[in-house]
Amino acid sequence: MNLLAIETSTELCSVALLRDGELFVEEALAENRHSELLVPMVRRVLERAHLEPNAMDAYAFGQGPGSFTGIRIACGVVQGMAFAAQRPVVPVPSLLALAEQSNERRVIAALDARMNEAYVAAYARNGDDWDEIIAPRLADASSLPPLPGPLWAATGSGFERLPWLRDAYRERVQMRFGGDLPRAGAVARLAARRYARGGAIPAERAAPLYLRDKVALTTAERKARR
Repeated sequence: MNLLAIETSTELCSVALLRDGELFVEEALAENRHSELLVPMVRRVLERAHLEPNAMDAYAFGQGPGSFTGIRIACGVVQGMAFAAQRPVVPVPSLLALAEQSNERRVIAALDARMNEAYVAAYARNGDDWDEIIAPRLADASSLPPLPGPLWAATGSGFERLPWLRDAYRERVQMRFGGDLPRAGAVARLAARRYARGGAIPAERAAPLYLRDKVALTTAERKARR
């Protein structure tokens, strides 16, 4: 199958094209330049794979949680391409992409959500799929969900940047991956398996996974956290 995936939920701008099992990838640290870099990256992977957009069987995107702007860009670009090609879309949680990248069996994934909070989820591998142990959620030091049992792998920027998160799961985590961010290659692999199981949706139903309704603390909230 042919599938094009986009992941822009963090500062990493990532595009991958899966062509009959072969993966073509373009990546760049974008900071706030996703909208500038993304379309040229899509063009390059299509050129490298010698495919046109309408040759895709489906399109996929990292739906978040993460940067509000980033996940809106990924969703919007994929929706536009899918509408034009009359193809379905496969949304993939960005935290699940982190778990897939780890190649471990039990993974706690966390992204820095700023404001001293983290986006957190936990997954356990089940064959070539994943069981959701902790659904994606926004958490702070007082609302972290417990991890069942030991021997977890930890991954994502949340563990890199938030000491309270590392401390909270110290007894449960056996190993930690430093600095990894969700990548389109993992989104593509997950989406291809979901597509094969009938997990694609019409383009108009694709939507970001936000988990938060604001991007900054008020002055009173900042003072209360000191």
